[in-house]
Amino acid sequence: MRSTTISAEYLALQKHLHGNPNYGVASLSYAPVIADIMRRTKAKSLSDYGAGKCNLQRGLTSSGLVNFEYFPYDPAFPDYGDPKPADLVCCIDVFEHIEPEFVDAVINDVARITVWLGFFSIATGPAIKTLADGRNAHLIQKPSSWWLPRLCTFFEVAHLTRVAHGFWVIVEPKAKS
Repeated sequence: MRSTTISAEYLALQKHLHGNPNYGVASLSYAPVIADIMRRTKAKSLSDYGAGKCNLQRGLTSSGLVNFEYFPYDPAFPDYGDPKPADLVCCIDVFEHIEPEFVDAVINDVARITVWLGFFSIATGPAIKTLADGRNAHLIQKPSSWWLPRLCTFFEVAHLTRVAHGFWVIVEPKAKS
């Protein structure tokens, strides 16, 4: 059984923010990297955790990637259904939006569905956008040194790349003991 990963109040704020057409577009810039990872690893399925408007799927298709299963999940879009296991799980600019009290539950949920690899991009500073209640859209603004111990509870880090406003990692599930 999945644990709670978002409060009802925050879910309403996220649904409102998703009304902005410029919210949730970061995945388009990562699509070529993710397409390359899928080609190199021969991954046949991708779970897009925090999919928003499914821009990653469009970006992958534009990058020439075909013949893969795409499983979107986003609590703001209940029609997508529950998160589904996949060869590659992507969380693009998702973790910094999590309510702090649910960070471990969300990372655990992502680990539960990660079959081979995870690709996570995490912003470490403030967002340009604000929530309807006036808070910055990035509820967590912490450096990689804060995020890595949390991720390493559930994953082994295979690669880390710093980017202008944060970092991205490729992770593998920890071996089951």
